[in-house]
Amino acid sequence: MAFFIAVTSLIASSCEDNLPEEITEISVSRLFSPAGIEVRVVQKTSVRLNWNPVRNAVSYTVEFHENEQLDFSGTPVRILSGVTNEQLPITVGGFGGDTGYSVRVKAIGEGIDPSKWVTATFRTEPEQILFPIDPEELLATQVTLRWPAGEIATDIVLTPGDIIRPVTAQEVQSGIAIVSGLQSETSYTARLMNGNKVRGTTTFTTPIDLGGATAVHPTDNLAAIVSAAAPGTVLALFPGEYTVFMGDIIIDRSITIRGLRPHNKPVIFNRFLLRPGVTDIDIAFIDLEMVGDRFIPPDSPLPGQLQAFQFDAGTHTVNNFLVSGLVVRNYFRSFIASGSAPIVRVNNLTIENTIVTDVFCSGGDFIDFRIAHVPNLTIRNSTFDMVATGMRPPNVTSAPRVFIRLDADAGARWTGSTSRVIIENNTFFNVSHNPATPTTAGTRIIDIRFVPNVSTIRNNMFVGASPDYTAHFSERVETAEPTFANNNYFNAPRFLAGVPTGSPKYDTSPTRSTLNPGFVNADAGNFTVTQEDLIFRRVGDPRWLP
Repeated sequence: MAFFIAVTSLIASSCEDNLPEEITEISVSRLFSPAGIEVRVVQKTSVRLNWNPVRNAVSYTVEFHENEQLDFSGTPVRILSGVTNEQLPITVGGFGGDTGYSVRVKAIGEGIDPSKWVTATFRTEPEQILFPIDPEELLATQVTLRWPAGEIATDIVLTPGDIIRPVTAQEVQSGIAIVSGLQSETSYTARLMNGNKVRGTTTFTTPIDLGGATAVHPTDNLAAIVSAAAPGTVLALFPGEYTVFMGDIIIDRSITIRGLRPHNKPVIFNRFLLRPGVTDIDIAFIDLEMVGDRFIPPDSPLPGQLQAFQFDAGTHTVNNFLVSGLVVRNYFRSFIASGSAPIVRVNNLTIENTIVTDVFCSGGDFIDFRIAHVPNLTIRNSTFDMVATGMRPPNVTSAPRVFIRLDADAGARWTGSTSRVIIENNTFFNVSHNPATPTTAGTRIIDIRFVPNVSTIRNNMFVGASPDYTAHFSERVETAEPTFANNNYFNAPRFLAGVPTGSPKYDTSPTRSTLNPGFVNADAGNFTVTQEDLIFRRVGDPRWLP
C-alpha cells in the first residue's frame, strides 16, 4: 500500500510540472466554411440565401449551376463575388422557372486560404407571365389569355380534359391566344408552356351558359321567380341592384341562385328563409352580393334583415348547402341560423371564397345551429371582417357572440353521428370581439356541443384590431381538442394562452406563429399580406396572398 501511494504522488507531481499552456486560440490554415446555409425560393424565380457569418471572412463567393445533383462541373450560370456579411441575406433573381439549381458558397479572407465550399439545392417555381384574365374576355365556352408580347411559348395546357393547344408564332408575337371549345360552369387551370417548362398558370371558371338556366334581371321580382321555379332550377342573375322586392325569399325546393358574372355580382337586399317540410334538397348560392340594411338609416333602431340565411320553424333535411363567391354585409343577427324552433339536419354545409363584413350578431351567433345537426361543416378561402361583434353602431352595443355554434343532440335524434368541422385558409379580423367595449372579454370561435365532434383548424390568419382583442377558440368541455397547423395569430393572445375558466383549447402546434401580417389597409377591407414568411407559408385567405 505504501509503495502505491508513493508512485501515485510521483506521477501527480510529474504531471503538474509538465502541464501545457492554456489554449486561447486555434491556428488554422484556411477559413471555416459558412454554416447554417438557408435557401428559400421567393417570387417564384428568385432565391434568398443566408448563412452564419464566418470569423475573419472578408467576403464570400457564390456559384449557381443548373442542376439538382450538386454537380459543379462545367460553367456556372451565375457567380457572385465580394458578398459581405452586411449584405446578408441576399436575394438573387432572374433564374428560369420550374428549374432545379445547385448552389455553393465559400468564405474569402486576407492572408489565409478560402474555406471549403458548402452546398445546397433548390428548385424555382413555375414562372407567371400570364396577365390576369379580363372578365369581359371570359365567356361560357372560350377564354382569352394574354402575356407579354414576344415571350416564347409552345403550348397551352388546360385541365380538366387534358387539352393541349399549340401556340402559333403570331400568338407569340402578339402575346394573345383565344382558347375555345370549353364547357360552361367549369373550373379550369391553364398553363402556358415552353416545352416542358411552365411559363404561367391561371385558373378561371367559365360562366353559366344560359341555354340551361333561367335568366333573371334587376327589374324582376326575384322572390316571385324563386317561388315559381321548378325543383332543380338554376337562376342566373344579371348584374345590377335587385330592389323590386327586399323581404324574405322563401326556399322550399332544390335550387341554385347565382350571379351570371362573378366579377360583377348582382346586389340583393333579402333574407333567404328555408321553409319546413323539405327533405333531401340541394341548395346553392353563388357569386351574389347580399346587403342586409338597405334603406335603413344608420341611427335607426330598426335592424334591417336579421339573417342572411334562416331556417323557419319545423323539420328540414338538406343534403348540400353551398355558399360560394358571396360578398355579404350588414346583417343584424346571424349569417346562417336555425334558431331554437326548427329541427334541422344539413349533411354538408360549405362556405367558400366568400367575404363577410359587419354581421353584427346582436342576439344570435354567426353560424348558429341549435335544435339541429351539421355532420360536415367546411369553411375555406374566405374572409370574416368585424363579425360576431354584438354591435350595430351607433344604436346597439352588446356582448360579442360565438362564430360557430353547433348545439348538443338534446333529443337523441342523431345518435351515432359526428360533427366534423374544417376551418382552413381563412382570414379573421376582429371576429367575436366588440371593439366598442374592450373591457368585455371576447368569446368563442368554436362552440361545438354536439358529441362526438372533431375539428381541423389550419392555414388561418387570426388578427385583432388592437392588442386588447380577447376572442379565443373555446373553453367548452364538449368541444374536442382541434387539430391545429400553420395558423398565425397577431394581437390575438388568447388563442395561445390565458383563458381563465373551463376547458380552454389552445394552438400549441410547432407551426403556429404570431407575426404581424402587415395588411395593406385593414380599415378599408384590404387584407393583402406583406409579411414575407406568411406569404411563403400561404397563411390566410388566398385572395390576399401575392
